[in-house]
Amino acid sequence: LTEEEFDIQHHKQITSRRNFGKVNFGQWQMKTWYFSPYPLSESEPDAPPPDSETRIPGVSRATVRSHGRTSDLLAGGLGRDHAEKSILWVCDRCFKYMAEGTVWEAHMARNLCTRKNPPGKKVYQRGAHTIWEVDGAKEKLYCQNLSLFGKLFIDVKTLFFDCDSFLFYLLTDADSQRDHVLGFFSKEKVSYDDYNLACIIVLPPYQRKGYGMLMIEFSYELSRRAGRVGTPERPLSDLGLRSYLTYWISTILRYFRHLLSVMPLDLSSVTTLNAVPDFNLLSTSSSDIESHTIARKRRKTKGWDGEAHALSVPPPPPLDASHALQRTLETRANSDGSATTHAVVKCSLAEIARATNLRVEDAAFAMSECGLLYCR
Repeated sequence: LTEEEFDIQHHKQITSRRNFGKVNFGQWQMKTWYFSPYPLSESEPDAPPPDSETRIPGVSRATVRSHGRTSDLLAGGLGRDHAEKSILWVCDRCFKYMAEGTVWEAHMARNLCTRKNPPGKKVYQRGAHTIWEVDGAKEKLYCQNLSLFGKLFIDVKTLFFDCDSFLFYLLTDADSQRDHVLGFFSKEKVSYDDYNLACIIVLPPYQRKGYGMLMIEFSYELSRRAGRVGTPERPLSDLGLRSYLTYWISTILRYFRHLLSVMPLDLSSVTTLNAVPDFNLLSTSSSDIESHTIARKRRKTKGWDGEAHALSVPPPPPLDASHALQRTLETRANSDGSATTHAVVKCSLAEIARATNLRVEDAAFAMSECGLLYCR
């Protein structure tokens, strides 16, 4: 084996096992999912001298302390034989990590951490939920500790200490005392591939509550305001792919519901009193019917004849110009004397992706997964 291949195999051997069984985070004790390269404390003993077969090439002194001071992925992975029983203590305010519970208790009891919210600026707030933007270049230690903590629950993540080129967005829930972190995601400040998200995690106690969808939609809103079509960074983890697929499908279906509706979405029915049908319209096309209806709307400023609902009902959002020209309404008579109106739209996949602010490949993948896309 070459030196590079040996390093890769040794890295896989170390990172395949969790180096901490549980993590105490505030009032929660959570079981870790993956390996995280936490530097070991100075109080822990050094690892035994490695033999020639397990020694890492390029490292002269493979001890716990020496690797604790490095920024590679092997830090914190040596000398832990009882990883399943080991517990990590993390402050839920500043994300400072401790290997002993007494140190954590002293840190909390003496009010050594007075932080009440993440060290950034508010970029979104609705009720008690707030999203904070933290610059990795300005708050290096905070972002490094945040990245190390997130790696306990993120499989595909390789950056922990070089956070200068990243922005971190933390979702918090406020109470009368302070803001509690629910989850976060990171993104590059300058991405030549238009990636709007690098890593995302919702802490296990707060999962399955829609917080992941909120952060994903917020990342796409950042791309939309920047005038770009964003996409998450590849490769996607299993949980990340599931979350993004849910967001892509819901976005496309929401757009289809608006595009194919023949009435405003907030209006279930329209009742017309003493209305006599105009039989001259039966021989015209559906486009003529729609244009005639629009002309009548313009002439009548107080609503249709005998309409029960006033025109104070807000109109639906305007359709895209390319779709409006190809949107037709087909009304077909039923056997009981009623009629059914169908909306037919002819558009391309690129137009759907542009209208939903998604990439074409993401929109195609989502439509294919939910059975809306077929190859001719």
